[in-house]
Amino acid sequence: MGVKERRTKLLLAFFLLSDMNEANVRVNDEFYKIFDIPANNKTKANIKKLVNDGLITTDGKSDEYKITQSGLNELALDFPFVRYINSSWDGIWRIVSYEIPEKKREMRDRLRREMAGWGLGPWHRSFWVTPHPIIDNLHLLIKGKDESQYVQAFESDHKLGDRDVLIEKVWGRSSLEEKYKLLFKRWHEILSLDDDKHTKFSKVVGHYVGMLRIDPGLPKELVGDKWIGNEAYTIYKEIKNILLTP
Repeated sequence: MGVKERRTKLLLAFFLLSDMNEANVRVNDEFYKIFDIPANNKTKANIKKLVNDGLITTDGKSDEYKITQSGLNELALDFPFVRYINSSWDGIWRIVSYEIPEKKREMRDRLRREMAGWGLGPWHRSFWVTPHPIIDNLHLLIKGKDESQYVQAFESDHKLGDRDVLIEKVWGRSSLEEKYKLLFKRWHEILSLDDDKHTKFSKVVGHYVGMLRIDPGLPKELVGDKWIGNEAYTIYKEIKNILLTP
């Protein structure tokens, strides 16, 4: 599935197997197989930690769990699309600027990697913008580190200019749309295979996770209810119900 960190992979699995309205996700052999998660004590310890941290909930009497809003917020730091699944944007832009000298390239590259899933888009040279509330996370990331001397962050609303032009310039909306259309084509090809349902679903998930990695998670207040990313999520849930329903 292309996700190495087990805590993140578990949160992603709970998100992708839920419909955000209904009940819990059962952790069983099917769960482990689809998301390529080892069914061992380390995984069980991770699940227990997620419960203790309030990122998933359980009644304590079964092996069923449900991701919480706190869980979605943490997952959104790697997959920003999930942040506004059931919440609204506060209308505030976050602007991050960092100019790290070339001789400290390793530091600069590390900072970029750590912020890669925050929905940041390049506005101008050394200036990045996102609608996601990441300032607190940025503060925790650089606090007490050398990076802090090179980073500035701001919050603002939008006063003047065409937001659609901004979205195209910063995140390449039209390019994202083409990538989603390619995802739909791949899903169609997968569903046409002679594989069993669970194998098909695992492949569907793999391609979807790849797309969610590059989706900046722009809220509907910016892209509208008919944004192709929202359509993809609806189609994905339909495929899930078809392939996983006994």
